[in-house]
Amino acid sequence: MLDNLERVIDGKTEAATLALIVLIAEGHLLVEDVPGVGKTTLAKALATSVGCTVSRIQFTPDLLPSDVTGVSIYNQVDHAFEFKPGAVFANIVIADEINRASPKTQSSLLECMEEQQVSVDGTTHPLEPPFIVVATQNPIEMEGTYALPEAQRDRFMARISMGYPDASAELSMLHHRESGSPMQSLRAVVDKRRLAELIDTARAIYVSRAVESYVVSIVQATRIHPEFRLGASPRGTLHLVRAAKVLAALRGREFVVPDDVNELVVPILAHRIVATRRAASDTRGGGTEAIAAALRGIVAATPVPLNRARPSA
Repeated sequence: MLDNLERVIDGKTEAATLALIVLIAEGHLLVEDVPGVGKTTLAKALATSVGCTVSRIQFTPDLLPSDVTGVSIYNQVDHAFEFKPGAVFANIVIADEINRASPKTQSSLLECMEEQQVSVDGTTHPLEPPFIVVATQNPIEMEGTYALPEAQRDRFMARISMGYPDASAELSMLHHRESGSPMQSLRAVVDKRRLAELIDTARAIYVSRAVESYVVSIVQATRIHPEFRLGASPRGTLHLVRAAKVLAALRGREFVVPDDVNELVVPILAHRIVATRRAASDTRGGGTEAIAAALRGIVAATPVPLNRARPSA
């Protein structure tokens, strides 16, 4: 699956790996960066690599919540209202440029992302698992964008930034795309059944009490940090452990070690945190860099648990 992603994303192994981790951990992914660096391409490649139903929603200022969730339409033949599912009824939903829609439309995804269901006109419609939202957004300084509310950002397991490719990766991109886009030849390498097996395998990865306490110590430190106005939520704690399990599995281990947690702290927790006004004003990007630096400082200051082997069954 990782090889499949790297066929269309040159020089972005870290971003592709994080996208794969979120997929197997049953989370939602937020890809944020300037236009033209491959945000939508990564989302489409991830969706294409899995043999599941896929839908794409282009978020615009005039998009309505009913366009996302669905609407009840009166059937004149049966003399009854009939529910027409919206674009969210798919296993993988690509929400392209999500912050170009109004906050009202953005909020239509809140129930879907947390409870995997849609409530329309008093009726609840379940969404078929697995259900994953891969959203892209432009930085908040771009024109015509609306900042995502804290409640919605918290529902995303991870936020990644693509960044500009280096010179060699950009040259490789030019060479590979002379005759066409690699997306045209991309095929699914995992079906829904195999994906479910991967998810079950990740769930079974062992996390010791010591590592769990280590995660909790890091998250609780974000809630008392002087540069943070809002720390990470308990949902962030759960997401950090689930993502660390997948990372351990990708590295061929049946247990999580502190290094797995440390590598994921920034992409899993940073977007949930709100910096103080002073920290945000001292750093470009609304305090994003300050938050990442402070998180790395918290990790460095948190005592690492002793390395103990997993007890025998």
